[in-house]
Amino acid sequence: MKKRKIVIHCVLVLMLIVGFGACASTSSQESTGEYVDDSVITTKVKSLLAGDDFLKSFQIGVETFKGTVQLSGFVDSQRAVDKAIEITKSVNGVRSVKNSLVVKK
Repeated sequence: MKKRKIVIHCVLVLMLIVGFGACASTSSQESTGEYVDDSVITTKVKSLLAGDDFLKSFQIGVETFKGTVQLSGFVDSQRAVDKAIEITKSVNGVRSVKNSLVVKK
């Protein structure tokens, strides 16, 4: 009976360790919490860019991974690039901005 309880406790502890390990992030994969945080950041940035009178005519792609936001797409001036970066940096939780916007002439 005592051995059975010890085995059950060991199995439960092992399951907890595996469970916590499965939720942890790696260099190429986000944890569940990080994914949700990044989704919120992406949504806020997209909303602010779409709400800006100067930038709303451009299709700017926004992707976030571990707080780093990547902006992509085509704009017509460096002023638009600078404005998009400025708006993105103003969002809480943004650690850095990777600019992949292309100025078309």
